[in-house]
Amino acid sequence: FKQRLTGQQQEINNLIQRKNAVDEENAHLKNEFSNLNQKFKDKSQELKDTEECAHKKEEQNKLVIKNLEEENKGLNTCCADLLNDLEKLRKQEAQWETEKSGNDARIKNLETDLAEAREQMKELRSICSNLSSQVAVKQEELSQKDCDVISSKKELQELQNLYRQNIEHTAQQAELIKQLQALNT
Repeated sequence: FKQRLTGQQQEINNLIQRKNAVDEENAHLKNEFSNLNQKFKDKSQELKDTEECAHKKEEQNKLVIKNLEEENKGLNTCCADLLNDLEKLRKQEAQWETEKSGNDARIKNLETDLAEAREQMKELRSICSNLSSQVAVKQEELSQKDCDVISSKKELQELQNLYRQNIEHTAQQAELIKQLQALNT
């Protein structure tokens, strides 16, 4: 009986030890559960904060995207205008190139004409120089002729004077002849 009692006591002790161990494990699990629960609450709050932050970010991103789309629309318009301007400038450049090519040809022709005109000027200067020399000679001859004419005029004057005197002389002689004839008769 005593042995049976000891066995039961031993069994009770074992059960108490097991109960203590289970209580200890329960306390540990409760503590762990409490910690996990707190962590869950913290994580839940963190998730909520993160979701709010993400929501705000999403709103901001939507606004930024809208602004960027507006800006992009403006830039596309600006780009289209610039492309139009570029096309106009290219056409204008092509037109200027054509005009420049024509002007270059005209300049070349004018340079050729100018060179020919310079050659003609040289020839004309040479001709002018020759003509000036000839004019100088002719003026000298003319001057000589003027002198000759003056001399001829003097001679003519003298001849006219002599002729007049001769006529007067002849008239006087005719008068004398008449008088002599009259005396004769």
